[in-house]
Amino acid sequence: MGFETQDVERKVISILRILSGSEEPLGARIIANRLKDYGIDLGERAVRYHLKLTDERGLTSLVGRDGRVLTKQGEEELSAALVKDKVGLAISKIELLAFRTNFDAGKRSGPVPVNISFFPEKKFGKALAAMKPIFDAGLCVSKLVIVARGGEKIGEFTVPKGRIGFATVCSIMINGAMLKAGIPMDSRFGGILQVRDRKPVRFIELVHYAGSSLDPSEVFIRAKMTSVRSIIKTGNGKILANFREIPAMCKETVESVVSGLKEAGLGGLLVMGNISEPVCEVPVELNRIGMILIGGMNPVAAAEESGIEADNRAMSTVVDYQRLIKIQDV
Repeated sequence: MGFETQDVERKVISILRILSGSEEPLGARIIANRLKDYGIDLGERAVRYHLKLTDERGLTSLVGRDGRVLTKQGEEELSAALVKDKVGLAISKIELLAFRTNFDAGKRSGPVPVNISFFPEKKFGKALAAMKPIFDAGLCVSKLVIVARGGEKIGEFTVPKGRIGFATVCSIMINGAMLKAGIPMDSRFGGILQVRDRKPVRFIELVHYAGSSLDPSEVFIRAKMTSVRSIIKTGNGKILANFREIPAMCKETVESVVSGLKEAGLGGLLVMGNISEPVCEVPVELNRIGMILIGGMNPVAAAEESGIEADNRAMSTVVDYQRLIKIQDV
């Protein structure tokens, strides 16, 4: 982009993301407030300086007295920047997305984290037929989804023409809820969980978040290592799942938070172990409790198993809870 420092570029890209996620022009004051969600503290004056830079480079356009909108060139720049984000470690993405998750279970409002998949428009009906039984069986974080057509937005992402955007709630929903409740949660790895007689048995493959730049779910789906549909038919198969740990003293609070999420149609907790005891053959540290969270992209994995490939963006963004709809209504 030709900016003087990487720090300036990071701030500019964050501003472009905020504008991309808005359906109306935004002023410097609103942008400054929303930048705090990205860990960036800029005053109005500093934001106006950066907006001047983006105007000069044709990335944004002034509308009215102070409002800015993203230009087509700005959208292209943002898309390129989102590709660069994959260089970061998965654990960093989890922490950022958990921070941006600010859902209020009591009020049923606030942002929730989602995965996004882009399906070919002509094949979406078939994909939906493959996914709905997985939702019905509860092999998902939530039965609430978002469906968007070409040109529409899901968070910071614009659905490409000829594609259908399909967003599923991400298991980081629980990370975000725990963070807001003051509960430290250690995200250890994502993996393939073997299921026998409809009960979780053990992890047969895993990828540690701290050592990977890709979300494990994307890797496993692309490698065709799941057999989610088989569980519906036989009770046996392999699903996407994630392993977390929490301090033992937090168990009651965790159970309360999970219960509140469940009432709002947001789940994800598959197994919670006992203090210092292994969970599905995974050892747990002293005075800690292991938790297995079901992968939010299991329905998408089922679609891939049926021969319908999608362009997946796991752990991608947050959307307002009010925008989610029941899968039965799709």
